[in-house]
Amino acid sequence: MAAEPLSSNEQQARLAETPGWELAEGGINRTFTFDSFVAAFGFMASAAIVAEKMNHHPEWSNVYNRVTVRLTTHDAGGLTALDFDLAARMNALAG
Repeated sequence: MAAEPLSSNEQQARLAETPGWELAEGGINRTFTFDSFVAAFGFMASAAIVAEKMNHHPEWSNVYNRVTVRLTTHDAGGLTALDFDLAARMNALAG
């Protein structure tokens, strides 16, 4: 069963529950900053395991101690609950 896109009101409500994330053209974005490259890479490894279990994979990049993440649900054509669920899990992993 495909994920259903969230309405604008649903997106705003979920965004309010997901600190640090911003709406941006059909997705949500956040940059995480860590103390070191190793900490950033460790976060990415942990988040990758969570994403794989959810079968929901981020668009992301890493430069030294920063990890920039964009979440969207391509097959739904926009934001779904999966995006906000993964964002919340990433926030928890980042501490």
